[in-house]
Amino acid sequence: MPNERLRSALLAQGLTVQQLAEAIEVNPKTVERWITQGKVPYRRHQYATASMLKVDVTTLWEDARAVDTSADLSRAEILTVYPHRHMVPADLWREMYGRASHQIDAVVYAGLWLSEDPQFLALLRMKSEAGAQVRLMLGDPDCAAVQQRGIDEGHRIMDGKIRNALVNYRPLFSTHPDIGFRLHDATLYNSLFRADHEMLVNTHVYGIGAYMAPVLHLRQLPGGGLFDTYANSIEQTWTGGRQVTEHDITGA
Repeated sequence: MPNERLRSALLAQGLTVQQLAEAIEVNPKTVERWITQGKVPYRRHQYATASMLKVDVTTLWEDARAVDTSADLSRAEILTVYPHRHMVPADLWREMYGRASHQIDAVVYAGLWLSEDPQFLALLRMKSEAGAQVRLMLGDPDCAAVQQRGIDEGHRIMDGKIRNALVNYRPLFSTHPDIGFRLHDATLYNSLFRADHEMLVNTHVYGIGAYMAPVLHLRQLPGGGLFDTYANSIEQTWTGGRQVTEHDITGA
């Protein structure tokens, strides 16, 4: 039977059979057989294809071996689980971002505690000047998702916390234009903090603040899937975001 999931994944990424074949170093006719005849490739090609198409390998092939291997790899991507964010070692955030050389991302509603850390702000400047891609995504203070999150946490000041964070980041807006700032209107189920191949995932739990919710410390492994799932969420949030305006900071 044809593998329509593979065909759809190719289309979703805007890739051709030829482009995929060249990227993973196989014959284009081989890729055609995977699609039209439902042939199952070697596992190394399964993982290479899934990585190229930014999906989990089990989305493309119902191979029991792949399912077991993918589950094992995903578990192996979890370095540590902290029951509450306030239990994460204070230096871990700076150490993790300090190890990054290519990509630094933060997806939050406010993340006020980070914006209040002078060492974190200095680190963003240093990494940006060294050529790393730095992107900060905060909630749009006027959007419904932000208002609802404040209610869910038991207060109604989330918009104010975001504006305070923007004030703290304000010195970076003009002095370091290469640092990306965007506002999103997404309903976040996690706050995400990425540094190259490491990530801290702060889950959101109804009725409590994020500082009381669990945090997963992840390290990306080829074929694991768990890290990539959250990384894809970061990209979608960035794509759907907008630039910061003066009104967002002052509310006026």
